[in-house]
Formats: sequence, structure tokens, C-alpha cells
Amino acid sequence: MQRTVAVVGGGISGLTACYQLARSPNAPKIILLEGSGRLGGWLHSTRTEDGAVFEHGPRGIRPAGTVGKNTLLMVSELGLDADVLPVPGDHPASKNRYLYVSGALHRLPSSIGGVLRTVPPFTRPLLWSGLHELAAPRGTQLDETIHSFVSRRFGKELADIAIDSLCRGVFAGDCRALSVRSCFPALFEAERRRRSVILGMALGGGKGPALDSALSRRARDERWSQWSLRGGMETLPEALQDFLRRHGVEMHCHARLQRLERTAAECWQITLEDGSVRADHVISAIPARALAVLLPSWAEPLAQELRGIEAVSVGVVNLQYNGATLPITGFGHLVPSFEDRSLLGIVYDSIAFPEQNGTSGPSVRLTVMLGGAWFEEGFGDPEMVPEARLLSRAKEAVRAHLGLAAEPSCTIVKVLKACIPQYTLGHWQRTETISRYLEREGLPLSLIGASYQGVSVNDCIYNAKMAVTRLLDQAQ
Repeated sequence: MQRTVAVVGGGISGLTACYQLARSPNAPKIILLEGSGRLGGWLHSTRTEDGAVFEHGPRGIRPAGTVGKNTLLMVSELGLDADVLPVPGDHPASKNRYLYVSGALHRLPSSIGGVLRTVPPFTRPLLWSGLHELAAPRGTQLDETIHSFVSRRFGKELADIAIDSLCRGVFAGDCRALSVRSCFPALFEAERRRRSVILGMALGGGKGPALDSALSRRARDERWSQWSLRGGMETLPEALQDFLRRHGVEMHCHARLQRLERTAAECWQITLEDGSVRADHVISAIPARALAVLLPSWAEPLAQELRGIEAVSVGVVNLQYNGATLPITGFGHLVPSFEDRSLLGIVYDSIAFPEQNGTSGPSVRLTVMLGGAWFEEGFGDPEMVPEARLLSRAKEAVRAHLGLAAEPSCTIVKVLKACIPQYTLGHWQRTETISRYLEREGLPLSLIGASYQGVSVNDCIYNAKMAVTRLLDQAQ
């Protein structure tokens, strides 16, 4: 009899899991259950009548490494090559990244010359941080905060300014709480393997699996820093949905889960608001805390670990200014927490992807990121904050930082509640405990998504693929 696999959660992780299952030679029956009214999760784009695209979640994907190549391979398999919008290495959005410190924008060094001389906001050449790192002894701790790790290896100034800002940009989180082992495993492993992060990264690790495609070769040759899709990032989940529809995958939106239980026949009984589903295996692609609520009481040890994985909320404000120009060109700028705790940064979307500006003449498109680990402190409860307050805060930041004082011609405000998991100290132990529990209990349950082993789109796609590979291998 054909096995049934239920995939819970229709974001990019859940869609990828369904895609990989549907492509397998002996595909099981696949049921996708999504609680909201749309598939795609945080990959969410608004397309206006004049052709402008506004991203409310991820807006660009990095092509580098095994996970980057893997995503480009899937993009090719879905026939999206012609829709890819690359940002090549010589583009201003690749070369120019800024920090807003002491009321001014400072371009980060992107050449040897910039590393050799003192560049504000730093008080000495970054070369000294590199020399300090090469001479620093290997750490002895099993885990460490990102701030502590970088302070120890590169000096406190780099940690306070650059790394603080970077963690706000990537994780919307606080580098003084986040784990270097879980957030930047390559840096942690480089120190362990070579004693020096710089040496470890320069010498590299082993080769990953062969995931070559014409797109990834082009990305390497043109030194892409990132890429998007012509119709916005939501084009990717839309293409996956089309594929799944053609391959007979059952997809259900508004399928709100109430409970997961095991039956006497060792199947999962998935109770919904309006019925139930039976499955031989469940792939959970929902946030860890959401899964914890659904588990039966006998799985409390698992639920307890899942509840420990927190996530932060981000206010995303899209702004368009017709007829305006920016005083600088680049990818955008980040704001360290000591400068402004609740303003994470501003992305200059129209510089990286002018193809998404629309047909109404020259314009500037920006995305202002607010809150993160500082959301409640700055704006209160994410469920209650008025959109007008976030919009006012975003417009004020754009006026102060970039000199755009006119009223924007288009505004969209979204609050992405609990959207980015926070890998705090000891996260690696928590994920190992979870894996051991599932193995020991022999539970037919796979956990994928941003809660566990990487928050980027690339990580989510790659980890979903690996989980399905393991599941299919076990079934043989």
C-alpha cells in the first residue's frame, strides 16, 4: 500500500520537501497542510499595476557555497533561468555597503586599500584586527556568543560596530545573545580546525556534493553577490506550487492543525479544525514553538526543547519615492544597536534590482527594517502596534539618513511576527537533543525549517532536501 507523507507548513521549506518527494521514483502520497490562506511563507512579494515589485520578506539570495548552488539548481529545474535577476560583482550593490554611525553614513572597506588605512567609523586600520586574529590563541569553549568570539579574535571595536550591525541585518538579533557555533558554523569550525578564522576560511574545508548548473557556473564567472527573480521572490514558491499541482500533491490552505497523535497502527492522526488526516510520516516545516503546542503529552521532552527556540518579529516598511534619487549607491545600510536600537537598517531595493521599479518613471524603492530583538522595547506588542507608527518611524529614518523629505508615492507596512528564529547560546545542544529523542523513540517525524539549522532561504531549501533524502533512503 502506498505510504502517506503529510507536510505541515507551506513556506519554502515545506514546498521544497513536497517537491523533492514528488520527484522521487516511488513517490508516496503527499499532503501539504498550511494554516494560513496562502503558500510561500515569508517569501511574499507585492506587484503593483505599473510593474513595481515590493518584497516583504527575503529580497535577494546569495549564490555561494553548496547551499547557494543547490538553490540555483532547483531554480533551473523549475525553468526559471530567464527570470533570474543577478547582481554581479562589479555592481554598486555588490561593492558598496554602509553603516550609519554617529549620524552619518560610512562605506565599509571593499578593497585592500580600505583595509590598510583608517576608515571611519573605525579608529584604526582593519589590518590590525586581521593581525590580531592570526595571533590569537584557539578558543576552548564549546559555544560562545558571536560578540565574545569576534571580540576575542578581532577586537572589541569590530564586534561592537560591524558584527553588531551584521547580526541585526541577518538575524534581526543581538550578537551578545546569539551563538557563533550555530549562527556562523563556518567561523567556529575554521578556528577549531586551523586555530585561525582567517587561515581556516582561506584554506577552506572539503568539497561539498556536486550541484553544478549553468546558473551556478554563471554566478561564479560573473561573481554574483546575490540574485532575485523578475516578479519578486514569491515567484519561487509559485513555481513550486505549479509543479506540485501537476504532480498530484494535495495542497490545503486554511488547514489549521489542532493536535498530532499516534494511533494503535503507528500512524499519525492529524486533527484539523474541520476533520483529520492520517499519515505514515510527518514532515514539520512550521516554527519549533508552533509544533510544541501540537504534540501529545507523552512527547513533553521534545516539546520542552522546541519551546526553547525563540523567534523575533520584524516590522518591514516598503517605500517608493517617484522622481527621487539617493545621495549614494549601494546595497543599503545597517545601523548598530548603540546608534538606534529599534531601527535595524534600510535596503536600497531600486539600486540592486532596478528592473523591479515599475514603469512610472525614475523612482527610489527602499525597505526599512524595524524591531527584531528590540521590537517590544521600541514598539510594544507586535500584535497590537499601529501600522501608522511603523510607517512614521520609517519615513523619519529615510529623511534623517538619506535626505528624502518628500512624501512617498507608495507605502506598504507589514509586521512579520516571530519570523526569524534566534540561535542563542547552546542551540547546538538543543538540536542534538531533539535529534536523539526522535531517533530513540523511533518517531516518523522530520523537522525542517528555519528553527533548526540555518535561517536563510538557501539553508531552508537545502535542509528540506536533505531531510527528504534521508526519509527516502530509510524507506528503501
